[in-house]
Parts: sequence; structure tokens; C-alpha cells
Amino acid sequence: MNSPLVDPALVLQTAAALRHAERILIITGAGLSADSGLPTYRGVGGLYNGHTDDGLPIERALSGPMLRDDPALCWKYIAQLGSACLGGEPNAAHYAIAELQRRKPGCWVLTQNVDGYHRAAGSPPERLIEIHGQLAPLYCQSCGAEDPLFSEHLQRPLPPLCARCHGILRPPVVLFEEMLPELALNVLYEEMAKGFDAVLSIGTTASFPYIHEPMLRTRVAGGFTAEINPSLTDHSIHMDVFLRCRALDVMSDLLSHI
Repeated sequence: MNSPLVDPALVLQTAAALRHAERILIITGAGLSADSGLPTYRGVGGLYNGHTDDGLPIERALSGPMLRDDPALCWKYIAQLGSACLGGEPNAAHYAIAELQRRKPGCWVLTQNVDGYHRAAGSPPERLIEIHGQLAPLYCQSCGAEDPLFSEHLQRPLPPLCARCHGILRPPVVLFEEMLPELALNVLYEEMAKGFDAVLSIGTTASFPYIHEPMLRTRVAGGFTAEINPSLTDHSIHMDVFLRCRALDVMSDLLSHI
């Protein structure tokens, strides 16, 4: 059922554009996972705002340099992020996106989220760009060995250590002051070079250049752009359609018309 704030005509317009599009990009941010119980405010995974319990900005506490210099402190906040993500599960909007990808073989997902819910909902990994990485599996910074026991490590003293060499483990997630994964970036720009007929932005302010660039390129090329968000963003006014609601309020309805 539509949110009372959403014009049904805009839902139908968006559905028609997605139905006729061959190449689609769905961009998702923390707002998509809000209905899975994850908060949406600033920080890696949308978990933090302002200063941490230790009096540090989250951008410092959850940074690559902090993981190197004080791994126990950095892992304190990685563990909070992990506990939040492991405590939730995909919601109906994640499953609707995965179903759209099944129906549309040219549909890609670009997500800033590290919770792994797109994979869990069934989005095909070969058309999923996790631009900020993911939480699992952990790997050793010294020998590279993988460790799948993230949840078990959260019950033990931190930082977790490698069973093989006792090096410090970390998740393959992009912390502050770290580079984006090269493979994910390459895939994104390869697909952008091919162009998209439609871009749907869900639950993100799209503040990073690599997030709003696909929308800009598609708009300039004459493609369709739409946004689903409970609040206005800097990009809302430029969209062909702005649906002011949660993804959970509208994605299943959109899918029913495609």
C-alpha cells in the first residue's frame, strides 16, 4: 500500500519508466536498511553521529589509521557496527529490489551499505557493487587468511586475532581515510560508460561524487531518474520523480506494476 504522502500517479510513472528501461541502476544508502532496524545517521554503516563514547569523532575512531595505531579502540566500534548488522535482516524493500533484478537482467545495484542485506535478499553478486565493502568474512592483515567467525569474535576480547599467525583481523569494509575498493570502482565506471536508461536512488543523500555521478550522467543523457526518500535531499529537485516515503512503503507497489 502506498504511503499517504505518495502520489499514485508518480508511482505509476516510475514503474512505467523502469518497465521500459533495459539498463537500470538502483543506488541504495542507509535509509533502505532503516526498516531492518539499522539507524541512518552519519558514520560507517550509518551508525554514528558526532563523537563516540571515547570523545573522538567517529571519522577518527573508525579510520584506517586508528585500526593500525589502536586496533582495540577501532574494533570497539567495528564490533558495534557488526552487532547492529548481524541483529537485523533484509526487509521487503531489499527483496523487491532483488526480484526486480531477477526480472531485469540489466538491473544493477550500487550500495553504500555494508550490512550484506542485498546479498541475503538474493541480489545477484555479479550485479551488486558494494562500494564501501562488506563486514564479512574477516581477514588477517598479516597473512591474509580468511576467518568467517565474525559473530563469535564479538563475544571474545578485541581485537580478534588470526588463528594461523596471531595477526589482527579486520573486515573488508572501507573505514574512514581508506581507499575505495579498486575492483568495485572499476566495475562501476565500466557500467557507467555503457550508460543507464534509468536510475533509482533509495535512502541516500548521495553526497559522494561516485554516488551522484551516475544520476547526473543519466539525466544529461536523457534517461529517467527517481528518488525514494522520507526527506528532501540536494538532488530531489532535479529528479524526474521524487517519492517522499520509505522504500518499504512503495517498493512492493512499484514492483507490482513492472
